[in-house]
Amino acid sequence: MKIAVIGAGAIGGVVAAYLKKAGEDVVLIGRTDQVDAINAKGLTVKGVRGTETIKVPAATRLDKCYDLVIFAVKTQDLEDAFSHNSEFLEPSGLILTTQNGVQADTILSGHFERDRQLSSIVMFGATYTQPGEITFNFEGDWIIGRPLTPLDPTAHGVAEVLGKAFKIVPSTNIMGQKYLKLFVNFNNCIPALVGKSMQETFADIDLCRLSIMLLKEGVDIINQANIELVSLPNFPKERIEGLVKMPIEQAAGIINKTLTTLSKEPLYGSILQSIMRGKTSEIDFINGEIAHLANHFKMPPTLNAKVVDMVHEVERTGKYFSVQEVKRAFELVSV
Repeated sequence: MKIAVIGAGAIGGVVAAYLKKAGEDVVLIGRTDQVDAINAKGLTVKGVRGTETIKVPAATRLDKCYDLVIFAVKTQDLEDAFSHNSEFLEPSGLILTTQNGVQADTILSGHFERDRQLSSIVMFGATYTQPGEITFNFEGDWIIGRPLTPLDPTAHGVAEVLGKAFKIVPSTNIMGQKYLKLFVNFNNCIPALVGKSMQETFADIDLCRLSIMLLKEGVDIINQANIELVSLPNFPKERIEGLVKMPIEQAAGIINKTLTTLSKEPLYGSILQSIMRGKTSEIDFINGEIAHLANHFKMPPTLNAKVVDMVHEVERTGKYFSVQEVKRAFELVSV
C-alpha cells in the first residue's frame, strides 16, 4: 500500500516515521522548512520508544495518486490541505482523517465519495518540537472506523497495515466515540490561555476546577442535544460521566493527579502547540463545538463560549493571560 501523510506536525510525523520503520511505502507532505529539514537529516523522534532518526521521503505536495492518504493537519487547515493537493486526491484512493473534534469527516465529505472515507481517533500523544524533530509523549490506541458507511473489509485492511506500527482498534460507531474524545481534549484550552505545559497548568488546583466546570457544562449540553457518547478502548464513557457527577473538589483532584503525571516530557496541548507556532488553533472544533450546540438550542452564553473567545484573543495578540487573569475571568476564587 502506497501511503501519503499530509501534515508534518506532531501526529503526522510520528505516523509517517513509524510506518516507514515498519517497512511501508510512505511519503510525508509538509511545509517547505519541514520538508527541507527531513530530507536533509531525516525525521528524529524522541520519547517513549527511545530516540531514533528515520529517513522518510518528504515533499511539499502530492506528486501522484496514493492508495491511502492520511490527513494529519488540524481541522481548520483541511480545506487548504485538500486544495493544495487536489490534483492527486480526486481520482482514487482511500482518505483517513485523524483530527480532534467531530467535523473533519463532514468537511471532506464534499470532496470524496462516502466509500472512500475512513475516520480515526488518535489516543497517543506527541509534541512538535521543530522541523524534523518530534517528541512521542505516550502510547495509545489508534481507533479506525467508517464515518458515513458500515465498517467493511476495506477498513479492516487499512487497520491491518497501520497495525504494523501502532495498536489499531476497529470501531463500529466512530462518531459516538469522537464525541467522547471531544471531552478527552477539552482540557487543551486551559494551557493555551496561560502558555504553559499540561503539567504546569494543572498543578494549580483552581485551573483543575475550571476544567471540571467546562466539562460539566459540556456534558450537560451534549445530553440536551441527545447525542450518544460511546466508550473508547481503555477509556469508558463512565469516566467522564463520573467526573461530572462528583463534587467539584474531588473531581479537580483527579484532574490534578492525572494530567500532572501524563508524560515525563513537558506535554503541550494541541491548541497551545498551534499558537506557539503562530497558527490558528482548533478551539472552534473542540470547546467551540459545545458553544455552537448551546447557541443552536438557544441556551444562555456558556463558559465554553468564553474560553473560545479568550483563546482567540491569545491567537490575535500573541499574549497569554496570567493565571490570575484566568481565575478572575471565571470567578474561580469564589468556587
